[in-house]
Amino acid sequence: MRNTFYVLITFLILTSCSQKNTETRIIEDFNYDWKFNLGVNNEAFQTEFDDSSWEKLNVPHDWSIEQGYTKENTAASTGFVEGGIGWYRKDFSLNANDKGKQINILFDGVYNNSKVWINGHLLGDRPSGYSSFSYNLTEHLNYNGNNVIAVKVDRTAYADSRWYTGSGIYRKVQLIKTSPLHVAQWGTQITTPKVASESAEILVVTKLENSNSNNLNNVTLNYTILDKEGLKVAELSSKSDKLLMDKSTITVDNPKLWGIENPNLYTLKTEVFQNEKLVDVTTEKFGIRSFNFDANKGFFLNGKNVKIKGVNLHHDAGAVGAAVPKSIWEYRIDKLKSIGVNAVRMAHNPHSVELMEVCDEKGILVMAEAFDEWFNAKGKNKVYIGDNAAKGEIAKSYPVHFNEWAERDLKDLIKRDFNHPSVFMWSIGNEIEWTFGHYSKTFNEVNKKSGDQGYELVPTYNVNDIKEIFDKNSKGEDLLAKTANQLVKWVKEVDTTRPTTCGSVLPSIGLTSGYGTAVDVYGFNYRASEYDVAHKAFPNLKILGTENWGAYSEWKAVKEREFVPGIFAWTGFAYLGEAGPWPRKGLNISFFDYAGFKTPRGHFFECLWKSEPKVYMVTTPAKESEFSFTEKEGWKFDMQYSAPPVWKMLRKWEWYKTYPKWKYENDEAIVVQTYTNCEEAELFLNGISLGKQKLVDVTKTDNILKWLVPYKSGELKVVGYNNGEKVDEYLLNTTDKVSKIEIESTKTTLSADGYDVAIITAKLVDEKGNLIVDKDQEIEFIVDGEVKNLGVDNGWEMNVQPHKATKVVTHNGKAIILIQSTKKKGNSKVSAKSDKIESEILEIVSE
Repeated sequence: MRNTFYVLITFLILTSCSQKNTETRIIEDFNYDWKFNLGVNNEAFQTEFDDSSWEKLNVPHDWSIEQGYTKENTAASTGFVEGGIGWYRKDFSLNANDKGKQINILFDGVYNNSKVWINGHLLGDRPSGYSSFSYNLTEHLNYNGNNVIAVKVDRTAYADSRWYTGSGIYRKVQLIKTSPLHVAQWGTQITTPKVASESAEILVVTKLENSNSNNLNNVTLNYTILDKEGLKVAELSSKSDKLLMDKSTITVDNPKLWGIENPNLYTLKTEVFQNEKLVDVTTEKFGIRSFNFDANKGFFLNGKNVKIKGVNLHHDAGAVGAAVPKSIWEYRIDKLKSIGVNAVRMAHNPHSVELMEVCDEKGILVMAEAFDEWFNAKGKNKVYIGDNAAKGEIAKSYPVHFNEWAERDLKDLIKRDFNHPSVFMWSIGNEIEWTFGHYSKTFNEVNKKSGDQGYELVPTYNVNDIKEIFDKNSKGEDLLAKTANQLVKWVKEVDTTRPTTCGSVLPSIGLTSGYGTAVDVYGFNYRASEYDVAHKAFPNLKILGTENWGAYSEWKAVKEREFVPGIFAWTGFAYLGEAGPWPRKGLNISFFDYAGFKTPRGHFFECLWKSEPKVYMVTTPAKESEFSFTEKEGWKFDMQYSAPPVWKMLRKWEWYKTYPKWKYENDEAIVVQTYTNCEEAELFLNGISLGKQKLVDVTKTDNILKWLVPYKSGELKVVGYNNGEKVDEYLLNTTDKVSKIEIESTKTTLSADGYDVAIITAKLVDEKGNLIVDKDQEIEFIVDGEVKNLGVDNGWEMNVQPHKATKVVTHNGKAIILIQSTKKKGNSKVSAKSDKIESEILEIVSE
């Protein structure tokens, strides 16, 4: 009872003094009631501009995904969506209490080339579409009348990226009101230099700002650390007279550490007093943890050796494009964790604050990455990868701004995400070598290779042999290594507690040039074949798989080598862009598709990364299969690929052809494949055993159990055994016609906050409830009540149906609708129908 009382009191204190409610610091949700227009409006920044005909909407908003997919004036590399120029305007008023405060606007992300005006005054521009930024509005505001914020977004270069970017104010906006003396934006930095089971030292560095520079006397900072229940665990008071920087060390006894299994979070509350008057209050979530990399032993978190089971993620999320609510990131991270993922590389740019928070809350390690390009641009494509390069103004991209903006963009990323315990590395770039021709030229000359980009080759790491040719090709000046050292220097000016890394595609050359030694941990992209030779040549070098094929060989290479900490597979979820030709809008070479349905590759890696017993089964007609069987040689894998030559290289990234069904021609030869982590698996057809197989017999090859089975209709079942005992089973049944639509939701209750999301899935099933994957048909979702339809999807990379709709053709028998709450409480109803078949009605409660 006493603990309950303390929690209640703490809650009341936080409620009265939190960032969002105290009079000393007010953070307003500035996402609502914007007006938008797509098109050129040269006068739209002016206060009196007539925007009465513009569309009314809320941000985050991604106009590219809302416009839909088209072949006209679009590019394969960015997902076959339109760009253009978009304008946003918002009217707002202030009250008398706001006078005397400093008022800033904070944008979490605007893609891209944004300019912002307040009441006709230009505040500034930001070329990067991924950086968070703010402006001080104070001197241009009306306190007794209307104010107008105007934002111009110039996305006329619609082929400016190698992947889907989105367009517009696609992340949240906040209006922040503070006293003249206040904690600066991203002005609190928390580190944990000493961590032990008995106690931990928390170092807090606080930067203050004061718009009234003549008044710096008698300033005190009170720090309070609260645990996840809201109970006070430590406090400290510090004088900061005439200084705008404070460093304080606070001790927490018996700390609960942040980790993968138990991501414990604490809250630091900072109160700023001047002349004993409270003038500012901020709160920051943080975690207490320690970690380190070892050149021979790998990665350690809180003293425990951990293999990094990572994936790469782009910042889009299927039907919502780049405007992704936090609850969708929660759903996606939960999906990844369910198959054993413990780390994410934010490819290849700063991601949203909401995703970073989710990783903190759910125990996911984060490699935060700043750049895909430096000052030399990579190729972007109109039709498909490797052909028809986009050129000129439509492909104008970040490299033209790099020299002016790189330092600020990099440091802003680090300052913004500094306190996230999930972040354990800063990446300064991805595959930058491709934009410096002397790297590839040197690699090819040294290794007598050309055209294959070095994939799966074991090159020489002899520095003397490489250096002679490299110096000739670079003409004595290597701007790549020079820039890398400069970027690392900028990182260390902000954060010395985390290692730097990069994603290198030619590490043998980078270790000669100085690129590889500029960073603390050298990242290898698709270079597992080089782990041993690199480690032998540079035994003190810390290396990591920063981008890897989602293949058994990639994980096997890491599992067998203690000195390799882990991998980041490409990719966790299917992403838009980097694809083509039409209608291939993106790449589903992932563990989960656009709709969140687990792929065969996801099932396979779940068996590698999770210990819970599992069997899963897919089938392929022998005439289509890349597996072949002979009595003499057993099973062999033969890559078959008939797509255009440009895509043959991509075949290394793709999963082989499989089907989640048991329905073929009678007696047709079918290759049945089982993914499992069980010791043995036994296959049954209509109750008759087709034999047991041991997993240990395939761990040296592909880790897949295979049977060649003449097709007979009925039930195909695989059973997994450990120690001779049945521990799991999986069934495929021959299906009949579509008889029912099953519907289910991730949530039956939504928070009426205008942001919460439920993912509702409709499935086509037969009379027995078996999923039908080969009779896709259009379904319509019927939604009634206080919810908003964010979009429909079926997860397929060839799906170019509009997402902002209620109808969608299923893929593999499934489709989803994303339902978001409004700020109104009440009940909503969702159902699905196709022809004369209707699902049951789901009730969703908003409260």
